[in-house]
Amino acid sequence: MSKNIFIDTSSKEETRIALTVEGKLDDFEIESIKKTAVKSDIFLAKISRVEPSLQAAFVDYGAARHGFLPLTEIHPDYFKIPISDQENLIKLSSDIQKNEIVEDNEESEASTTDKDSGENNGDLNKRKESENKKKYLNFFRKYRIQEVIKSKQVMLVQINKEERGLKGAALTTFLSFAGRYCVLMPNSLNNNGISRKISDLEERKKIRTILDSVNLPENMSVIVRTAGIGKSKVEINKDLDFLISQWNKIREKTLKSSAPSLIYEEGNLIKRTIRDLLSNDVNEVLIEGKEGYEIAKKYSKKIVPNLAKKIKLFKSNDKN
Repeated sequence: MSKNIFIDTSSKEETRIALTVEGKLDDFEIESIKKTAVKSDIFLAKISRVEPSLQAAFVDYGAARHGFLPLTEIHPDYFKIPISDQENLIKLSSDIQKNEIVEDNEESEASTTDKDSGENNGDLNKRKESENKKKYLNFFRKYRIQEVIKSKQVMLVQINKEERGLKGAALTTFLSFAGRYCVLMPNSLNNNGISRKISDLEERKKIRTILDSVNLPENMSVIVRTAGIGKSKVEINKDLDFLISQWNKIREKTLKSSAPSLIYEEGNLIKRTIRDLLSNDVNEVLIEGKEGYEIAKKYSKKIVPNLAKKIKLFKSNDKN
């Protein structure tokens, strides 16, 4: 199957991409070149106003219109809770950890498979881990936003939805980063998962085995995208290493920055195209515009160095 990608970056107003399969147009997209925030960009922001009636905060992240941050999209780590509750939280966390140690010890002495329930130790561990996280989250549900979030408080926010009409951008503090095969959630309270679009049970089982064997830093979660179908543990691990390295750079930049400021850009159409479409079955990526070509080439060397040679600069033969 002949597959080619064409990227036009010659215009200062927009970038265009086209994907052809057997010479026929299969996908086409245009992105305007604008300076306003785009979905998934991350900012070091400052709370401008807490609105009790909405149980949300308005956030200054550097745009002309402040963003909207609901209480449900604020990570508990940002909560300014009373000292007495801090002590209770520490006790709760300690009890959860102790229970996990006891449960692990009990399960290590038990049979690998529970014949009555049909669950193996891995399933039991995941279920208990999920229950412990629910206990942790339930601790925070009693609060109102005005009790735990203060004006001028600084936090990292990500664009959930771009500005619409007179509405500011919708924000979240639960961050996520998409790679080729995975989505990394560095401050997630959820377990690792697999895209719902992957419906084949055998494939899900293989991916679950890979996920169970990768070593993620504490308090991080990962979801395998549909592009992860058929990928090896080495390929999944490599993608995760890239995303974790990216997160570490974000943390370093955050420590050196003052709010409000842009910390991380999800990537323009060129980068997303290279990330999501460039694969072994693509013959070539032809790019018009030297600047766009250099962006694509540099980015491809980071995430798919073995395919970077397929990216070529378009040179017109028209001398007029």
